[in-house]
Amino acid sequence: MLKDLGPAAMPLRDAELDREYSISDLTGEFGITARALRFYEDEGLISPERRGTARIYSKRDRIRLAWILRGKRVGFSLADIREMVDLYDIGDGRTRQRQVTRDRCSARIALLREQQRDIEDTIAELEGFIAQLDSDD
Repeated sequence: MLKDLGPAAMPLRDAELDREYSISDLTGEFGITARALRFYEDEGLISPERRGTARIYSKRDRIRLAWILRGKRVGFSLADIREMVDLYDIGDGRTRQRQVTRDRCSARIALLREQQRDIEDTIAELEGFIAQLDSDD
């Protein structure tokens, strides 16, 4: 079951744009490691501000992280996730982002249903094999 992202999935209001998060804020909230955050930064998916050696994450970084983690949970590639989160910034009211995300989700559902049928067929084949082995005794 997908976890509800709540406020992380909502558009930003001006007052929320200034909110800042530390590594420990985001790792605690999302249950990930600092190493994972640094990986997403290295991949260009999030871009925290640097203050000395500290990374300071914005509300935008937090929202992108929520998208990244949701996409990862449902099996999207990092390239797919990058495309979907980057479309947030093109300035069309998220129209293109929503369409691309909807299309990617539909394609993922179709693939998972195909895999589900394949798994069910394999289980039936294995059960038949077991039944044959048991009847040979």
